Amino acid sequence: MTDPLLSVESLRTTFHTDQEVVRAVDGASFSVAPTETLGIVGESGSGKSVTARSVLGLVEEPGRVHPDSSIRYHDPAFVQRTARAHPDATFWGGDVDNEPDDAFVTVHEGEQSGENAVVKRGSVDLVSAPDAVVQQVRGSEIAMVSQDALSSLNPVYTVGNQIEELLGIHRGLSGREATETAEELLRNVGIPDPERRLREYPHQFSGGMQQRAVIALALACDPSVLVCDEPTTALDVTIQAQVLDLLARLKREQDLSVVFITHDIGVIAQVADSVAVMYAGEVVERAPVERLFDVPKHPYTRGLLRSIPGVATTGDRLPTIEGSVPTPSEAATSCRFAPRCPEAFDACHEVHPDAVRVAGEEEPAERDAPPAENGTQSRENGKPPAADAAPGLPTANGEHTAACLLYPATLSTGERVERHDGDDRSNRAPPSRTDASGAAGSGVSE
Repeated sequence: MTDPLLSVESLRTTFHTDQEVVRAVDGASFSVAPTETLGIVGESGSGKSVTARSVLGLVEEPGRVHPDSSIRYHDPAFVQRTARAHPDATFWGGDVDNEPDDAFVTVHEGEQSGENAVVKRGSVDLVSAPDAVVQQVRGSEIAMVSQDALSSLNPVYTVGNQIEELLGIHRGLSGREATETAEELLRNVGIPDPERRLREYPHQFSGGMQQRAVIALALACDPSVLVCDEPTTALDVTIQAQVLDLLARLKREQDLSVVFITHDIGVIAQVADSVAVMYAGEVVERAPVERLFDVPKHPYTRGLLRSIPGVATTGDRLPTIEGSVPTPSEAATSCRFAPRCPEAFDACHEVHPDAVRVAGEEEPAERDAPPAENGTQSRENGKPPAADAAPGLPTANGEHTAACLLYPATLSTGERVERHDGDDRSNRAPPSRTDASGAAGSGVSE
């Protein structure tokens, strides 16, 4: 199995105010494989954008990412450069559980030889890494496309000035070389007459053109991971389709991994390989995209699917999820979705669920969400596919997990509650593959 390129484990991001501590992200875990698109979906207030900013180290006061969180970048070339530059902060052995407190580079497989160290497999923890290392990742390795293109562009500088500045900082380009590279970037994202457009200001671009310019800025430093935070929210349907097609083309041509964040689950069906569903700062369901649409397990996911126009059952009113996403200000001691859940029972208000494997578990017919009309469905004769029919992915995202007391469905209600509330962890989903070497041992040589 291939190592992930980016892995996030037990991410907690809080905002400290005079009145309370807001747990915007509270224990989220996921991973992204090379060239994979992970979709993160949920209502406004679920913690999606804060998750993106946490990955890039862009959370500002009064917010902070807790030090027990883990955000690991696994690109071997970057890990090798960082290990050579910070040998005293590099742990050779691969077992992150035994990593010293002052180490932020972990090498699973390689040759330990000081300035000539060779890394074949490893990771850099961006939570504990110094700012200088995080800045090397931001833009050059992981770039972001934000939802408000106009606010991402400086109104007093031309688009060309802004792209060329990035090229100078991250790639050392200047003069005519920087200008020609900027022109090529604009041409690559579909902006006509790039030589003239470089001399124009952001307000002279249409909304769709502004978003294309922001994508060009993100790609200027040739990143491996592109984090797209609601990149089509402010665009009309036609321009949205063009931007989605552009991102798909760029992903293919540049072998990008993409984290695509949106509240529109219909868009997720179009662009994602796997999906993480977020609610109140937590990931409540993870699955390959086809399986999520065919056999959604968590009641929240089923509610989202039923609310898609054209997918809902016939009737005068579109099905909705009553209530709104709560603002989590305390540690979760129960299911945060329980007050809005049509399938909640007493224990849901008392026990906090953990993610458990749900692949292959049959659901009562009335629990199945209607199939979507976007071509992602694979039902035959109205029946959900078998567990082994789910498309395999090279990461833990190939698993189907849900954080809900309805599972494991093979157990009685009492056994399920005891499983989530007790000490028996045998059926709980493993964390995202932060330490991909697992039981295979270390391949480090000295």
